Amino acid sequence: MTAGAAPQEANLTTRPGALPDACRRVGISGVSPGAGRSYAVKRIVGDAVVVEADLVADGHDVLRGIVLYRRVGAPTWKETALEPLANDRWRGSFILDELGAYEFTVEGWVDAFATWRRGLSRKVDAGLDVPVELLEGARLVHAGALRTTGDTAKELARWAAKLENDGPASPRIELARSDALAELMATVPDRSRATRYSPANEVFADPPRARFSAWYELFPRSAGPAERHGTLADVILRLPYVAEMGFDILYLPPIHPIGRAHRKGPDNSATAGPDDLGSPWAIGGEEGGHKSVHPALGTLQDLERLVKEARALGIELAMDVALQASPDHPYVKSNPEWFLTRPDGSIQYAENPPKKYQDIYPFDFECEQWVALWEELRSIFLFWIERGVTVFRVDNPHTKPISFWRWCIGTIKTIHPQIVFLAEAFTRPKLTYALGKAGFTQSYTYFTWRTTKTDLTAYMRELTTEVADFFRPNFWPNTPDILPEHLQTGGRGAFVARAALAALLSSNWGVYGPVFELMESVPRPGAEEYAGSEKYARRSWDWEREDSLRHVLARLNRIRREHPALQTNQGLGFHTTSNDLVLAFSKGTALRDDVVLCVVNLDPHHKHSAWVDLDLPELGLGPDEPFQVHDAMSDARYAWRGPRNFVELDPAVMPVSVFIIRRLARSEQSFEYYL
Repeated sequence: MTAGAAPQEANLTTRPGALPDACRRVGISGVSPGAGRSYAVKRIVGDAVVVEADLVADGHDVLRGIVLYRRVGAPTWKETALEPLANDRWRGSFILDELGAYEFTVEGWVDAFATWRRGLSRKVDAGLDVPVELLEGARLVHAGALRTTGDTAKELARWAAKLENDGPASPRIELARSDALAELMATVPDRSRATRYSPANEVFADPPRARFSAWYELFPRSAGPAERHGTLADVILRLPYVAEMGFDILYLPPIHPIGRAHRKGPDNSATAGPDDLGSPWAIGGEEGGHKSVHPALGTLQDLERLVKEARALGIELAMDVALQASPDHPYVKSNPEWFLTRPDGSIQYAENPPKKYQDIYPFDFECEQWVALWEELRSIFLFWIERGVTVFRVDNPHTKPISFWRWCIGTIKTIHPQIVFLAEAFTRPKLTYALGKAGFTQSYTYFTWRTTKTDLTAYMRELTTEVADFFRPNFWPNTPDILPEHLQTGGRGAFVARAALAALLSSNWGVYGPVFELMESVPRPGAEEYAGSEKYARRSWDWEREDSLRHVLARLNRIRREHPALQTNQGLGFHTTSNDLVLAFSKGTALRDDVVLCVVNLDPHHKHSAWVDLDLPELGLGPDEPFQVHDAMSDARYAWRGPRNFVELDPAVMPVSVFIIRRLARSEQSFEYYL
């Protein structure tokens, strides 16, 4: 911090009978991002955090302001200047150069020297004599010299002596108005009466995959050949397949021992046969619990090898953590007090009426031994982090206390800021957002059920404005729990369109495969769930089937990797179309040096055409500027000019065009160029 008395906080109280601290004249409000919030704003390491605030003071004095920032726990602040915008709004920025938690605030003060200098210039320009004003300036410069030491103090003392000299006024005025003196005085500001905004806001710098990732979900027990149970070794053999499709996070459902008591049969039937495998989410058996690997899948060493082999291909392994236990879990015997006992002596199992999950016991987070319970549950994450896992998909976090997640995630990320937590929270919007504020890095969303142009447009505007500081969406067209109606009936066109919407609207997306690329669409009667669900049985897949969508998924992921505009949810704009079944949207970088226009046919059964009225400034284009669009899905190229252009999309061929916008050089901007 620059030399000078320490500033006082903005929220001041006065002693009885004392005058209010009126000398601290700058009021600070509207600090963004995260003003007055109880959560950390989410950013990525390397980001510039743009800070804005309103700085107001009485009168017309010159104000100065700075942003103060530091790593949480650091002893000293760093600072960067605030610059005035308009209407008392100021802006500054700082870089998040390390992973982890930061805090920042704003400080403002009246700059007496700059105010004096401006007033002096006005009087001189008006032809007035300024002998007293020069003496006032000398006093201010003397005070500046006393706020520092060494050569700067000596130089300021010399300036002050020249200003108070009783010689001719003209050279003294020239010295007083010189830029050199102004620059020197700016290095020793008088911040003794500065106001500092309190409390400081927080921002967390996550790893890049928090903002940009492509997830692929795979059941290990179905990864092997048809004749036997799959293993983690089989998953290793599938890694090139996942990598070729361009996915960089491989998510495995729970890999732990599965309980036998009340084991579920096919499609959640209450009775299991002797060969039924049960649900991986019924965690725990005589072989171990949350810190064990199911013997049929392999060993801890196999898991560590999978992590290593995946990382060599640019893939991070995501593990599912479901904080619940089967009746056979070791916790039930060792710590029965962690579960809710009913009046008849039985332990309460999980329910979501009319569904019953007799094979799952929820933890009682408010039990008398809650401290020991919470610490043990946190230790599950730490156990797998020690074995190289950096990404966790958390099952049903909305059924556990928000305070638990704030504590658990907060303490883990203090030690391991690289960890990513995905919330599987299909619940009420405000509860979903509360989990984001509590520390979850990403979250599942309602994208699965947003199908119309109106719904998709409104939802994306909400996600990219109102909640963007604390909520990162992750779009999934399907999950093991959800086979939406449009995938049941829409055929290949629906699968391609929904994959494109997920991958292009959201910088984080995922699919549950291989049922997705193989277009499994048979539901359990009367439900949005898969018949023959992998949640309860092992399946066998024809990974090389000719009609597989794996090449489409690979192309979408390649386009995402090649275009920075698609690696964030910022820079999103929607464009008017003449057909409500055709959606047009674009994403562009801040400088519009990378702009992508996406047009999607929302009807999976019929060909549709539309006139697209482009918002040319959103694309970084002039009103009559010719430009080229390259459809990265079909590799076709077209010459366009102006805002109104025609598109036609056939879902039987390809329901989406991903147009890469290319501005033309002057030599290309003629009709003859295209002949």
